[in-house]
Amino acid sequence: MSPSAIFVFLLVSAVHMLECILDLKRRRGSISDDQLRLRVEITQLLKEASALSTPSTFAQAAKLKRLAGAKEKELAKMQDVDIRGKQSLYEKYRKVLLAAKVVVYGVLVLWFWSTPVTTVPKHLLQPFGRMFSWRGVDASTGRVVVGILPWLFLTSRVSKLLSEKLAPIFLHP
Repeated sequence: MSPSAIFVFLLVSAVHMLECILDLKRRRGSISDDQLRLRVEITQLLKEASALSTPSTFAQAAKLKRLAGAKEKELAKMQDVDIRGKQSLYEKYRKVLLAAKVVVYGVLVLWFWSTPVTTVPKHLLQPFGRMFSWRGVDASTGRVVVGILPWLFLTSRVSKLLSEKLAPIFLHP
């Protein structure tokens, strides 16, 4: 295995890991202190309202339930504003990451276009040897020469799979 093949794999893996981490962060989101405070207040009001179950305290329980409903609307509005702000931020990061991925792939293709990335024994690529070969078989060693495009395809699939499995481990608190 040549160092250039490992370098390409690590670079592609890093890009995919960043993409997967960004996607996980977007899906998980975070709760602000104000939202947490409102949730605690809502649960407290609903507890108090359920404790007031006698006919003489019905009006007070209804008042507490209305107050809890108003706080729930306030919480929903706060979450909506927060989600919109974060979505636009994540969209910007996603666009920057996509541009970086295109640049990285373009530079790698230009860099390794005329040279093979690695050579692999024939038996490892048995059914797909011609698909992965750049210029066929190296006559001096009898090994299959792998070009940049098939190597990028292969490493991007493998690194995407690995990053989907490893990113939650890195983000777990």
